[in-house]
Parts: sequence; structure tokens; C-alpha cells
Amino acid sequence: MNHFTIFASKNDIEGVELKISDAFAKGFAIVKSENEYSIKSKALFKKHKFTIRVMSEDTNLDYFTKNIPGMIGYYDNIPFEDDNLKELVLTQISVLNTVIAIESEKEITEEQLLLFSRLLSTIGGIGFLPNGTLLDDEGVVIVYPDGQSGPSDFRPHACTRKIMGQAVSSEEGEQRKNKTIAFLKENAIPYAVSLPQLPPIEACQFKTQEDIARRAVALLIVIQFACDVAQSGDVEESRDFFINMLRKYEVEDDLTNNERDFLQASEPDAQEAINISWQYEAYWTLIWALGFVEKLDVPDEVCDCEHAIQVVSNYETFEQFYQETTMRNQEEILDEADKIYRYHWACVDSRIQEQTAPVGMNESIVMERRRGLFWMIGHRDEAWDTISMDT
Repeated sequence: MNHFTIFASKNDIEGVELKISDAFAKGFAIVKSENEYSIKSKALFKKHKFTIRVMSEDTNLDYFTKNIPGMIGYYDNIPFEDDNLKELVLTQISVLNTVIAIESEKEITEEQLLLFSRLLSTIGGIGFLPNGTLLDDEGVVIVYPDGQSGPSDFRPHACTRKIMGQAVSSEEGEQRKNKTIAFLKENAIPYAVSLPQLPPIEACQFKTQEDIARRAVALLIVIQFACDVAQSGDVEESRDFFINMLRKYEVEDDLTNNERDFLQASEPDAQEAINISWQYEAYWTLIWALGFVEKLDVPDEVCDCEHAIQVVSNYETFEQFYQETTMRNQEEILDEADKIYRYHWACVDSRIQEQTAPVGMNESIVMERRRGLFWMIGHRDEAWDTISMDT
């Protein structure tokens, strides 16, 4: 291991820089260049050199835009043995805005690791090891890469900037957020004012009508195969049939890597089959956006699977299907994305409080509909299989 990373939630990085200077004041030579430190040990026989880079959302927003969603997705996919700990970890990651990246020329020694852990303790936050292990601010393991809980009594920490929420980034986004909150109030659904607004239309990267149509057809076909696997059907016969369907509709290239791996696996994983089957709900948002579903109701019941299948099976080719699509406007899609985002918060909050979800909502349905809606608006430009579910 020659990397050690500290993530934190800080109002500014001035205090962080001071702590780094203090930590290596004795026994090390420090050369600073902007937000990067080159540090060399002064020991005669144990010379080591490492570099520390300090970044914040203010100095390098692009880093956080690209990496935090992926980090959330990574830990969201780990099978935590403690679901409550998973929520705490995802909550912490969602408010991170500072990173102290330490890179050593050689393998990090136990002595250095102790030094870095002490730095972590003075800065606060969480430590990230290359194998995925997370440490608390005392250097105690929070969770191991396989999802096993460590001995840490971990609690998230957020700076006041994060607690108070991000500054209003657009009038449009704030109006949309307030409209959703008014709807939630009217329907007695809990909400958090601090939950950020979604970007305005001009800042989104909306998928095209054809992109959505192709995603819908490819996904439906993979879902049908997943249903056969989940029901212990004849896998080989089913696989051949649905691969031919993908070719018939000319959407083979529109599969995600995960879907392609699942379809080609000699023994498809049963749990993965169930997970993909749930994506009927994500598919439902796609065909809603394409005009085949009149309204997205409160997500308390699974979608009409028979109608979902007929939407595509009524047509012999992709071109015939596509000609019948009528794309909803971007404002309507973004409104629904904002609503599902706040539905999700209400579900998570209820689960943490060990209460039933409000108005009978099903969190699994909510998450999959969020996948579809967030993918369509291009939120953070995340891929279908890695849409972040932070609240």
C-alpha cells in the first residue's frame, strides 16, 4: 500500500494546512507549492518521501463531482452486515467536501501509517485505504471491504456549510424544490428543507428521445430474462430467445456492462436476477417519459407489468416502437426527478427511525424510479448501473 486518503467535511482548508505543517514539523523537510506538500524524512538510514495534496470543493469542484458519486455507488453496492451503518457511511460520504491525498514513493510502513492516522485524528473525517477499508477519525475500522463491521462506534460529521445546505444555485431549482415541498406538505409526507435542489434544466445533460427509447427496449428484454432466471426457468433456452429479441430490435449495443455480463454468465446469479427484475420500476419511468404511461403515481404499488411488456411487444421493430413515442418536456421530467428525490429521503428517514414509510411507499420502487429519472436528466452524468442513491 502506498496510498492513504483522508476525506473530511470542512468549512475551509486553512485549518487543514496548518495541521499538516504541525504533523510533520519534526523529523521532516516540507516544501509547499500551492495546495501540495512534498515531504521528506530527515532520517539518515530511513529516508522516505511522500506527497500530500489538499483539495476542496472550492479549489477543485470537478474532483468531487466526478469522484464522490462513484464513492457513494461503491459503498452502496457493498453488502454491509449492518444496514444502519451503511446509511451512516453513505450519509458521511454525501457531505464530504475536503480530501487529503497522501502518496508515498515506497510501501507505507506501520510507523508512517500511525503518523497518517494521527493526522486523520487531528483533522477529523474518515480514512480510506486502497482496499476499500474505511477508518474513523481515531484510525479504528468502520467497515471492511466485504461489508463486515469494524469496532468503530461511527457517527457522521458535517461542517456547518453542509448542515445548512448548499447555497441556492438557481432560482429555477429553488422554485422546483419549493413546489415539491408544497406537494409533500399537502400529502403529509415528511421532507428535509436542507436536502439540496436539483440543477436547473440548462445544467442537466438530458438523454435524447432515442437514447431513452433504446434504453427502455434493451432493459425490458434483460428484465424478462432476469425474471426467467429468478423463477428457475430454462436458462439456456431463455438466453437464446432474449438474445434474439435484442437482435430483432437492434438494441444489443444499448445494454449496460452489468446487463451484458448477466446475460452472458453461464450461471446467472439469482440475487442479481431479482435486482434486475426490480428495474421494471425504472423502466416504467422511461415509458412514462415516452408517453406510454399517463401518470407516475405515488410509488406504493408495483407497476403494471403486463402493460409494461405490451408497450414494446406491440411493435415488430424498434423503428415502429420509436415512431409511436411522444417525448414529455424536460421540465416535467425534472419535476418528477425532484419529487422522487424527496420521496427517497422520506423513505430513508422513516427506515432509520424504524417507522413505516409514509403513505405506504415502497423504498425499492422509489429507488428504481429514481434510477430511471436521474439517468434521464443526466444528474452528475452517472451511468445507469451506478446512479447514486444518497439522500
